[in-house]
Amino acid sequence: MKRKKNTSIKINNVTVEPGTRTTVDLPAGRLYTHAPMSMPVHVVCGKYAGPTMFISAAIHGDEINGVEIIRRILKLPQLKNLRGTLIAVPIVNVHGLINHSRYLPDRRDLNRSFPGSEKGSLAARMAHLFMKEIVAKCRYGIDLHTAAIHRNNLPQIRANLDDPETAALAQAFGVPVIISANLRDGSLREAAAEHGIPMLLYDAGEALRFDEVSIRAGVRGIINVMRTLEMLPHSRSKKKPLEPVTARSSSWVRTPGSGILRPMVALGTRVKKDSLLGVISDPFGEREIQITAPFGGIVIGRTNLPLVNEGDALFHIARFEHVHEAAAIVEEFTEVHLPDSDVIPSTDGPIS
Repeated sequence: MKRKKNTSIKINNVTVEPGTRTTVDLPAGRLYTHAPMSMPVHVVCGKYAGPTMFISAAIHGDEINGVEIIRRILKLPQLKNLRGTLIAVPIVNVHGLINHSRYLPDRRDLNRSFPGSEKGSLAARMAHLFMKEIVAKCRYGIDLHTAAIHRNNLPQIRANLDDPETAALAQAFGVPVIISANLRDGSLREAAAEHGIPMLLYDAGEALRFDEVSIRAGVRGIINVMRTLEMLPHSRSKKKPLEPVTARSSSWVRTPGSGILRPMVALGTRVKKDSLLGVISDPFGEREIQITAPFGGIVIGRTNLPLVNEGDALFHIARFEHVHEAAAIVEEFTEVHLPDSDVIPSTDGPIS
C-alpha cells in the first residue's frame, strides 16, 4: 500500500516541508534592555502523513525535567521514520526559566492564563500565542511538569480518563500511576480540551532539579504514545509493557503544627492506615508530632523541605483498589528506569 505524503506546516510564517526539520522562534516580548525574547519551537515534519502532536515543557519556568526530556526526544534516530509532525516546545515560559521562577515577571501563572488574549497581560499574550501557533495546529498534546519547588512527585500521568481516546494514551504512556484529574480553569489542558485535543500531563520529579528516573520514564512514555498513534514504528521487543494502575483518589496529608520534619517514607512507598509517615519536632526535641497515614495507599508526592509551618502539605497519598498490585508496579517501574539498569541503554541512546 502506497503511503500518503505528509503536508507542510506553517509556524509563525515559517513553512516546514515534509521530510525536513527546523527551529522557529515565537516572539515572547522584550526585556527592559530592549533585548528580544523568544519561545523556541522545533518542528519535525515527517515525510509521510500522520498525526500532528506537540510536546511542551517549562510552562512553569522552574520545572526543568521536561526540557531535558524534549532534548533527548529530538536526538532520537527513530525520528527519521516519523509519520506526521512533531512540534516540540522545550521552554514555554522563557521569562520564568531565566529567573528560576515558576511564574512570569508579573507573578502570573502561565498555566492559569489560557486561552489568553492578544491584548491582555504578558501571560495572556503568551498563552494566546501558544494556542494560535501550536495547539490549534495539533491533534494531540503532552505537557511535561514536575512538582512545585521543595516537593517531589512519583512519575504519574494526569488526564481526563472519561474520554476513551485520552484514557488509551494515558495507559500507553507507561508510568505506574494514572490519576483522573479535573480540568483546572485557565490551564493548557482545559484550553486544549475545548479544541477537542486529547492531552496528557506528565508530572514527575522536583522543580529546578534533573531526576534521571523521571527523565527516562518521560522519554520512554512519549515514544510509547507516538508508537500507539503510529507516528513511530512499533517496537520489536517482546517484553510485556508496564500495566499502570489508576488511582481512585488522592489527597495531601497536612501538618497540624509547625516544626522540623523528619520524613519516614520515600516516594513510591506503600503505606497502611495509621502508618507513621514522619515526625515533626521543635529544634530541641521537647515536643514531637507524629504524622500518620489517614488511609492506605502509595506515596506519590512529598515535601523535601524539613522546615514546615502549620497546614503545609507533607505527603501526597493515592488510593488504589488493590494497593499491593500498585506497590509491585511501582517497584518494577523504578528498577526498569534506574540509571544503572540494563533495560535502557544510555541517556542519549535509542530506546528499543
